Amino acid sequence: MTSPPRRPVHTVYVSAHLFHAQLASHWGQLALQVLKMYAPDARALATAVDHACDDDMYARVTEKLEREPVEDLRIDFEDGFGHRSDEEEDSAARAAAVELAADITRAAAPVSRGIRIKALSGEGAGRGARTLELFLTSLVEKCGSTLPTPFAVTLPKVASVEDVTRLVHLIEELEARLHIDGGALSVELMVETPKAIMDSDGRCPLPELVGAARGRCRGVHFGVYDYSAALGIAPAHHGLRHPACDHARHVMQVALVGTGVEVSAGSTNVLPVPPRENVVRAWRMHFDDVRHSLVSGFYHGWDLHPAQLVTRYAAVFTFLTECLVAPAPGGAVLEDPAAARVRDALLERARSAGAIPLA
Repeated sequence: MTSPPRRPVHTVYVSAHLFHAQLASHWGQLALQVLKMYAPDARALATAVDHACDDDMYARVTEKLEREPVEDLRIDFEDGFGHRSDEEEDSAARAAAVELAADITRAAAPVSRGIRIKALSGEGAGRGARTLELFLTSLVEKCGSTLPTPFAVTLPKVASVEDVTRLVHLIEELEARLHIDGGALSVELMVETPKAIMDSDGRCPLPELVGAARGRCRGVHFGVYDYSAALGIAPAHHGLRHPACDHARHVMQVALVGTGVEVSAGSTNVLPVPPRENVVRAWRMHFDDVRHSLVSGFYHGWDLHPAQLVTRYAAVFTFLTECLVAPAPGGAVLEDPAAARVRDALLERARSAGAIPLA
């Protein structure tokens, strides 16, 4: 029996012009430095995030940062990269592919990786397609005429079936021209506009958008800040836990239940950078954002800074181990079979992430 594909607990987004070989390892080293500087033991980390963390959990977080700091990587040519000349983006696409290929060859790349392109509608349509073609062509060439998988193409600002159809046609053409196995490239769709949640007829278009991907869609990611801005929410109140964001994610959750498509909760843009009070404040916010998402049933999010890896794994590991505690004895909790199935799925997530031993 084939094992189900691993589901990462996060995606790290790195602007294309900042990406380099061994970035994942470098991020892990930076995360460990920040951890040792601001939370050198379990008690200090517990105080920083205002949540219980024992020595065993602290050791597991440390080991994760040493062994596998980044589970999924997305090289970003959209918001993080910005608008640059065609010459600059062409060069960055080729260079990033070469750097990623070097990591793949050395078995130093994250187990899952991909690219976020510019939208395929509007002014950037041709630019997004060209970047994807240049990147994949260079990557396949440097990897010995093969495409190491899993590999995802993330499409931002999806608002129509036509957007998804364009991407699928482009991918099919590239798979054929580069002699990549059909279906090897997967797709992630980004929900960043209200129209992706509810159309003018009052329907949720998400099932149709996912269907347009023809079985390639592995995830739908929520864009907290673009979505909040589209609703006119004041920037000071933009954040993952805003009620409007909760509403949008739960619509996504209900619309896609049973499809196998992962709903990603989004990111925290307050970054843990010195001085100390800023690091602790950002850590606590990120920890609470991740935990809020987990409690709501969203087991994937984005990370934007190396020090966020500390609170990503601290929040995920503590949450999963708490959820796997056996029901209280003596008949105090009557757990039905459906709840038991959820518990089994969480157990698999905990094992694959490193929150608990594999045995």
